[in-house]
Formats: sequence, structure tokens, C-alpha cells
Amino acid sequence: MADVATSGDPNGDTGALRDAVRAEQVRLLYGDGGASVITAWIFAILITGQMVWAGTMSVLAASVFVAAMTIYSAVRLGVLLAYRRRSPPAAEWKRWADWFVVGTATGGVIWGIGLFWLLAPGRLDLQALVMASMVAGTYGIIGAAGAYLPAFMTFFVPLVPAGIWFVLQRDTLHVAAALVLMIWLPTVALLGRRYNANLVEALELRFENAALADSLRAQKQVAEQNNLAKSRFLAAASHDLRQPVHALGMFVGALRSHDLAPKSAELAEHMDASIASLDGLFTALLDVSRLDAGVIESRPVTVELAPLFARIRRDLTAEAEAKGVRLIFAPTTVSLRSDPVLLERVMRNLVGNAVRYTDAGAVLVGCRRHTKEGHGKTLSLEVWDTGRGIAPELQEVIFEEFYQVAGKTSESREGLGLGLAIVRRLTGLLDHPMTLWSQPGVGSVFRVAVPRVATPRRLGAELAPATPPADPASALILAIDDEAVVRTAMAELLSSWGHRVIPAAGAEAALAALKGGIVPDLIVCDFRLGQGQTGLQAIARLQAACGVRVPAILLTGETAPEKLREAQGGGYPLLHKPLAPGRLRAAVTLQLRRLGGAPAVAAE
Repeated sequence: MADVATSGDPNGDTGALRDAVRAEQVRLLYGDGGASVITAWIFAILITGQMVWAGTMSVLAASVFVAAMTIYSAVRLGVLLAYRRRSPPAAEWKRWADWFVVGTATGGVIWGIGLFWLLAPGRLDLQALVMASMVAGTYGIIGAAGAYLPAFMTFFVPLVPAGIWFVLQRDTLHVAAALVLMIWLPTVALLGRRYNANLVEALELRFENAALADSLRAQKQVAEQNNLAKSRFLAAASHDLRQPVHALGMFVGALRSHDLAPKSAELAEHMDASIASLDGLFTALLDVSRLDAGVIESRPVTVELAPLFARIRRDLTAEAEAKGVRLIFAPTTVSLRSDPVLLERVMRNLVGNAVRYTDAGAVLVGCRRHTKEGHGKTLSLEVWDTGRGIAPELQEVIFEEFYQVAGKTSESREGLGLGLAIVRRLTGLLDHPMTLWSQPGVGSVFRVAVPRVATPRRLGAELAPATPPADPASALILAIDDEAVVRTAMAELLSSWGHRVIPAAGAEAALAALKGGIVPDLIVCDFRLGQGQTGLQAIARLQAACGVRVPAILLTGETAPEKLREAQGGGYPLLHKPLAPGRLRAAVTLQLRRLGGAPAVAAE
């Protein structure tokens, strides 16, 4: 038998590899379903019948031979059935291989003895028929028994007595036939040996590749589980991670309102810039982690495009003006169907990216109604810029994490290379196809296809708006946050701007502080309060107690879309932690000069 290669599998377990290969060889031996056994039995009946009919073999000898073949075939088929029922493990291959070899060897002995009757003296035609059948059967058996070399070699057993019988005839023709048979046998043996060696090599490669694939699959699964666990941890911890950064930003803002020495003021400025960078890093990494963790779901509703554009224009105009870039938003009154939080993040990232990478010229943001056939009721939200452009070979790479198009130095603070990666994930989640056209030195156009719907109608509010304060610079502000350090920082910051501040940990504490008919000019409230209470619930209770719609601002460190939808559903300005003091001050000033809060919106 050819030796099996002992190179081993990827895990170094040569014994397991050998057993697997041998077990597969044995499976191939039993794989013909007994067809070869049944064929040999039928041939035995036919050839003995021919011999009896020709008068060259007695009925008794034929009956004994056929009976022996019948018992032999029944036993072989019984072993085959037992193998099928058992489906033995790989470690038991030797037992079943030995059974098969014993069976084939027994068959060879029966045929070898029978040839002394089957090879009828004086009948060359019958002798040629028997030998031709034996030779053809030997070639045919290569595919079935060649899988296991010892089993294949047993089929030569009856050919040896045939050669001896030819020699015993002592005539030239039979001696020549014996010599041809002896020359032919090694040729067939070599053919079977090569077939077996090739099969064993193929099986070894197959099992080694399978083991390698299993190992790689297991390693990939472990890596994915570790990455998913990391993503889930960051996603779950996003609120708690943002809180201390938010408090630090407000403390620095309060510090800068004091009279500081020039060097101290410079250090405070650097601290503020570092907090802003940390805020951007937290936001991007947490967004990517939440998307990778699969915890963000799209919940489409009717969205008015004009307010969404207005919020983005308000937040990015200052950056564009500082660079001398015109930021233009085309007027629109259309509505569309999408997740408002996720869509705003997509457009905010695209517009912010356009402003960041445009050194001169303009950035145009608008929407285009599709009227051509095949588009249906869709809108194309488009961001055009006259920026640096993107080379064709980079137009796929830019959507990978942490990739940045080469341009200015690192001091230009052009981001982390996560914005477009987040956009690609979000547009896929929203099922809003995105396309890109860009040419270096000319600019870029990002298009996002969104379903269009009818414009919603507005409903009036139940409470009357509160009266604006006589002096917005010294307004009474109710600051609500369940974390003491954040509440203290917010009170310090607001007080440093000249406002009177009532800090409270929740709605109950705020109601207790407002006894005596005190009505605050503004409520600044965290969205997630203790004991399962939300900022919207707290604001609603306080407005009901005051009898007027007191202007309010919601602050949140949440990143979960469902929470953000809930927060935005109240119609109040929503500011995200960590929050730069300048943004909070701008929002406070705007709200104090408004006659009440914004009306609610109901979708048609």
C-alpha cells in the first residue's frame, strides 16, 4: 500500500489527518452500493450457465460455484448494509477496511478455484470469453477498489491461478497467453497504485484546506466577536463617556468668563480647542461603533427638508465664512420620507466635508425632483462644491475608515477620516442610494436619493407662549440635570454670563424651587434624567405648572436614534454633549428672545 503523506494538517495533528483520509478511502470503497458485488454474482450465474449448456462444466460443479458466490455476495452486501447503518467515525476506518479486504480476497479465492472449471479445455472461445471478462472486470474495479490499495490488489488473486492453468496446458498458445498475462499484471498494478497515490494526495489536500478554512473561520469569528463586543461597549457607554467631557467644557467656559492673565487665557483657549477635538473624536468613534454593533435602526417618518437645511446652515455658516467660502442652500418646501436623525447626520457630514475641503468658491446644497421615468417619487439631495476634487482611483477608498485625501498639513484639522465612512453606512441603513461625481481641481457632487412625500400640516399649540424677559442678559434660567457635577458646571457657566440660575436634579426639585408663582424665563434640561424620567416629561410638567409654554433647550449625550427621535419630537432645540460654551450661549440668547417654544408638527 502507498504510504500516506505525513505533512500534517494546519494544527499539526497528523494522526487526525491520517484517520480522516483513510476514513474517506473506506467510504469510497463502500460507496458503490454493492453494484460490483451484484454484477460479479450475475456474471457467475451467466458464465456457469453457458458452461453447463456447452457441456464443459457439470451441473454439480456449477451449482457449488454459484452457491459459493451467492453466500459470498450475501455476506458482502450484509457488511455494506451494516456500514451504511453504522456510519462509523473516522477512528474506526481500519476495522471496516479489513472487512472489505477480507471480502475481496475471499471473492478472489472463489474465482481462482472456479477458473479450473470455467476455463474449459479445448474451447478457446469460452476460455477467451472468461479471460476477457476477468480483464475487463479488473480495469473496471480500479475506480471502486483503487481507493484502498490492499483491496485493489486482491482482485489479482484469481488471475494467478489462471496463468498457472495456461502453463499447465503445455501448448505454445496457452504458454504465450500466460506470458502476456504475467506482463500485463504489473502494468495494471502500477495503474492502480498511481490512481491510489493521486487520490490520497487529493484527499490530504482537501482535508488540510478544510482544516485551514475551519481555523480561519474560527479566528475570524473570534475577531468579529471581539470587535462586536468593543462596538457594543462603546455604543452602550456613549452617554457616560460624553458626560465628563461636557462638564469639563462648561467649566472651561465659566473659567474664560473671569478676568484671567494673558497666559491663563491662552491656556484656557487651548483647553477649549482640545475639548472640541475630543468631542469630535467621541462623536465619530461612537457613531461608527454603534453602526458596527448593529444597534442603530432606521425608522422613517415624514421629514420637512427646509428645517433640516436651516439647522445645518446655522451650524456651518461660521466655518464657511472663516474660510471665505460661500455656503448656499437652495430654498425648498418639499417633504420626504426618511429617518430624520440619520438623514440629518448624512447631510451634515456631506456639507461639513464639502466646506472643509473647499479652499475657495462655494458649496451649494439643494434638492432635485426626479420627473423622468424609472425614478418614481424621489428626490436627489445634492451637495456641490468647488473644492479640490477626488481622483477616480480614490473615489471608493475615501469611504473607508480613517482615510483622508492628501491635501494640507495636519495642522489644518481636517478631521479623522470617519465622516464619509459613517455616511456610507448610514445611506446603506436608510436604503438611500448615494452617488459621487468628482474631478480633481474642479470639485465634487454627492447625491443621495430619498423618497418624496406630501408636505405635512402644522398644528397649533395648547399653551400660550411665555412673555419674553425684560432683560435677556439677566434672565432666570432653570438648569436641570441629574448629575451633580454637570449641574454645578452648567450653573457656573450660566451665572458667569450674568443670568440667574436655579439648579435642579429633576422635575420634583424644580417644582419645589418654583413655589410662590415663580416662572423661569428659560429651561435648560438634560434629556435623560434619573428614575426613568426624560427631559421632555420634566419640561411638560413644569410648563403645565407655570401655565405657559416656557422656552426650553434640551441637552443630550444620547446617540441612539430612537432616543434622538423622541428628543426632537418635542420641538425644542436639541444640543449634543459635549457642548461648546459658545453654542450653548447662542442657543440660550436665541430662546430668550423668542415668544415661546416652537409648535409641534404632525405628519399627514
